[in-house]
Amino acid sequence: MMTHMLTRHRDIQNWVTDRKGVPAISRVRDRFGDEHALLRLSFERRRRAPRAGLDETDDMTPCSWTAWLAELDRQQLALRVDSAADDFELVERRSLN
Repeated sequence: MMTHMLTRHRDIQNWVTDRKGVPAISRVRDRFGDEHALLRLSFERRRRAPRAGLDETDDMTPCSWTAWLAELDRQQLALRVDSAADDFELVERRSLN
């Protein structure tokens, strides 16, 4: 497993677009009713065959890279990618140290 942490905007955007992905944001409410942005990435092949129990299009709104990357920075997140499996996970940047 070859995992890498991506924090630079250009690297993240290149990794996603190379895999035919687009940025998206879901709006979710916490237990107090406050609305928060949940960053998502939508990939062409995953839309055709979603993983069991997951509907990748639930309340997901496509957005610009500018908006998505600004929210990524605001939430202090990084993109952990597994190049061998084309898999990813959003993680807190403080977990990098």
